[in-house]
Amino acid sequence: MHIRANQKIECALYVVATPIGNLGDITLRALDVLGAVGVVAAEDTRNTRHLLQHHGIGDAKLLALHQHNERAGAEKIVTLLQQGNSVALVTDAGTPAVSDPGALLVEAVRAAGFRVIPIPGASAAIAALSASGLVNPHFLFHGFLPNKSAARRAALQSLADLPCTLVFYEAPHRILECVTDLHAVFGDAREIVFARELTKLFESIHRCPLGTALAWLHSDPNNQRGEFVLLVSGAAPRN
Repeated sequence: MHIRANQKIECALYVVATPIGNLGDITLRALDVLGAVGVVAAEDTRNTRHLLQHHGIGDAKLLALHQHNERAGAEKIVTLLQQGNSVALVTDAGTPAVSDPGALLVEAVRAAGFRVIPIPGASAAIAALSASGLVNPHFLFHGFLPNKSAARRAALQSLADLPCTLVFYEAPHRILECVTDLHAVFGDAREIVFARELTKLFESIHRCPLGTALAWLHSDPNNQRGEFVLLVSGAAPRN
């Protein structure tokens, strides 16, 4: 799909992936759609306006849609579609409805009989996997683990015997507690990859055994900063 300026776009919900850090990591198709739709539903309208203006899209009509108003916002967007408007859904980084708001809206739009059109793009999980060097054709994307240690360890225990690479997202203020629990459940030997601040100025990718992961985090305060993708190697086959 290539949409020329001022060309009418199909009345549908477009689920648009946006950059995970570097503003250049957006597809031409995504820019076409964002410049053509009637409304852009955004997790944070300030961040989205900055992205759009960076790419020369200055007149988009923005509507806030985030985890605290998604159900009410979905009703509003269905009404907009019923009125003949086209709507794009974006989050602050990455793909909507994948460890981000959007699933409730997509469900409501589909139930109302409108098309939902994915516009794929950058993925932190896939970027981390591609640069990890973990040799395994299979992975399980878990996203964010529970905030509390007991619930987090229970979730990890349910994954402990899987042979595939495990993919998690984590925030900087929980990274020490999360890795402590990963080590407690999975032990010393399994490999962990810290993919930090992907595509940003201070991007780093570090791989080590879980047994030394906490020491690495404590070795430099910068190692605990930024947004993380954590990859853990799969369980070894049982004899």
